[in-house]
Amino acid sequence: MPEPTESAAQEHPAEVQPRPGDSSSPAAVPQRWLALAVVTLASFLDNLDANAVTVVLPAIQRDLGADFATAQWTLAGYALAYALFLITGGRLGDIYGRKRLFMTGVAGFTVASAVCGVAGAPEVLVAGRLAQGFTAALMVPQAVSVVVTMFHRDEWARAFAVLGAALSIGSVGGPVLGGTLTELDVLGLGWRAIFLINVPLGLIALTMAARSMPESRSEQPPRLDLIGVTLLTAASVGVMYPLIQGRESGWPTWMLVLAGAGAVVFAVFVRQQGVRHRRDRSALVPPTLFRHRSTRVGLTVTLLVFSGVASFFLVLTYHLQTGLGWPVLKTALVTAAWPIGITATFQIAWKYGAGHRRMCVAAGSLLMGFGALWTLLAIWEAGDGQLAWQQLAAAELVMGCGMGLTTPVLTAVVLEDVPADDAGAGSGVLNAAIQFSSAAGVAVIGGLYFMQLENGGGQHAGTGHFATVTAAVLGCNVAVFLLTTALSSLLPAGRGRKQSPTVTGA
Repeated sequence: MPEPTESAAQEHPAEVQPRPGDSSSPAAVPQRWLALAVVTLASFLDNLDANAVTVVLPAIQRDLGADFATAQWTLAGYALAYALFLITGGRLGDIYGRKRLFMTGVAGFTVASAVCGVAGAPEVLVAGRLAQGFTAALMVPQAVSVVVTMFHRDEWARAFAVLGAALSIGSVGGPVLGGTLTELDVLGLGWRAIFLINVPLGLIALTMAARSMPESRSEQPPRLDLIGVTLLTAASVGVMYPLIQGRESGWPTWMLVLAGAGAVVFAVFVRQQGVRHRRDRSALVPPTLFRHRSTRVGLTVTLLVFSGVASFFLVLTYHLQTGLGWPVLKTALVTAAWPIGITATFQIAWKYGAGHRRMCVAAGSLLMGFGALWTLLAIWEAGDGQLAWQQLAAAELVMGCGMGLTTPVLTAVVLEDVPADDAGAGSGVLNAAIQFSSAAGVAVIGGLYFMQLENGGGQHAGTGHFATVTAAVLGCNVAVFLLTTALSSLLPAGRGRKQSPTVTGA
């Protein structure tokens, strides 16, 4: 199932101001379109991988003899590592050079993909996925920087359209490619091919980058908030580890203490960010971002949406493959209706969303809730019988249409009141929040799902038990989308102008 974090939010980056003091100029970069092709290829690989993994996760788990917690870490670990280092990755490019950071990220992502592809133990796979998330956080932010610093302003729309098209293809093609490679068992590799295919493509991207990308960096580089990164990492791991691993370990006392300590460290992080911002305005997450109601409410709704989506497709994939025994490719083809739906309505929200924000978000959330409810009822009614793939694909298409209406409006709302000086930080915080919420959804709702399955025999439970548990847990997703609909009334009213595309991943 497609992971929404990049396909939905990165498709149409917004107009951004060039960073002051950039040493490169579009007039001095004749190979800018080739450079764009390089960063587009790298972003495509990341998006393709992210969207292919969920659909083959049950096959990976069976092959490695892994537990359900490993399956959760395979998804949540990537999202968590990406979120923690996304903002820092962009700033490192400004300081040490965007080409250098991009090539470092591509090289690391290629090696991490190889580790995932040859993993013989669950722990190795999880380590590889964490490394993929970290290196993607170094690599992906440089894509937007390349467009802003190497292209004339009147070329931005075309350049971002190329980048957005590649990400859209990755969203649709990821599950289908993952399912096809796994089903065909190319060279006897099975699911491993979805990772190993990144190796030759990554080497091509590295070679092209070395030849086509000039180095650029900011002449007034921002300071790194390493203490903030450390505190946020400790707080996130402290909370996330017990959420995912606690069930498998029987919830020992030390895990509960760890979760509490994580919450305390997060409070320390919030205070440290305030002090850092007042001192030199170099906080990882500037507190000034949250002075605006649009940012606070928009982020809250965004967190709910992405936590609901990520967990929905994890639960659905396990029901179809482990509960009903569907082949990977059939699952991939059905869930590919989701990004198709996003593509169908994204432009509508982009064009009309500025003047009808509450209506767009409410309508989109209702569509997602309706699609989730439709899926729930179809699974419940089928029980241990046959589930019609046409009905399921239609439900996913409806959900995708709802996501396409909702996401561009929310992203614009979050960023619209952010001061120009904090635009990069605001974009980074938004994308990090999307990744965090995806990881949290997988941890919380996914954990609830796997706990109920284990009570009935785990992977060997009967189809009827799978249907009962899946339908019950999908009710949580329906509730999340209905809550999103209710909160849409708190969003700022529309400003009556055309919706601007939004920068994400920067």
